[in-house]
Amino acid sequence: MKDFPALKHKFFAARRRLLKMYYESNSGHLGGSLSCLEALIVLFHAVMTPRDRFILSKGHAAGALYVALWSVGLISDEKLSAFSLDNTTLPGHPSGSGIPGMLFPTGSLGHGISLASGLALAAKYKSSDYNVFCLCSDGEWQEGSCWEALIFAIHNRLDNLTVLIDQNGLQAFGTIDEVASMSDLELKIAAFGPSVVSVDGHNLEAINAALTPAGQESRNDNTKIARKPRFILLRTRKGKGTHFENDVSSHYLPLTKEQYIAACEVLIEQEEAL
Repeated sequence: MKDFPALKHKFFAARRRLLKMYYESNSGHLGGSLSCLEALIVLFHAVMTPRDRFILSKGHAAGALYVALWSVGLISDEKLSAFSLDNTTLPGHPSGSGIPGMLFPTGSLGHGISLASGLALAAKYKSSDYNVFCLCSDGEWQEGSCWEALIFAIHNRLDNLTVLIDQNGLQAFGTIDEVASMSDLELKIAAFGPSVVSVDGHNLEAINAALTPAGQESRNDNTKIARKPRFILLRTRKGKGTHFENDVSSHYLPLTKEQYIAACEVLIEQEEAL
């Protein structure tokens, strides 16, 4: 993806729609969607093919997934308007039918990487030419199931698996360090042997560069790069661009009218500066 100005405008449109969607539904969990939206826009617009699979392990960020799907024309604006309302097909955590590409309901954290690893291994057994992408939160890595899946992925040499970790440093009850220190997550994961890189999770170019080159090389020439999964740690800020940026309250609280207008004004200023 070389047309980054166009990609940035798509991101701003998606961010604008995300804010509107959460405001109109009076829903919480906006903060975790704002910290991973750039990564999802890059994935769906510049990296993934129709054959590839995506698992949203951090189900609290369902809104970001829905808006990313909307931005590529897979979800209608009308459906987004029913986000998190009664009888919606787009609930606050991904579940049920009506969500394009959704293979598993998520929201019980810590399980997405296991599901993604199973899909990646199935592709190997079937000689299927698709990659699997999984987006996790950093708080999830306090759960043993994530580490079991990491061991499984390394053992099975799943070079068709890419795991992105939204490292915003916050979870439901405070900072990651306050709850169960994981500030050196990159070193811990790297010790198991996968390919690991840490990037600015709000920089579209950096995310794209981390996602695109190694996957093709490892698939096309296994003599160049060891067959192993990729882990991309996204350094982000929860609630990016809002009054509760980097504040745990963004995990729960909806936007007031004044806060919504202020967040939109910040977004307009940033887009005009392009």
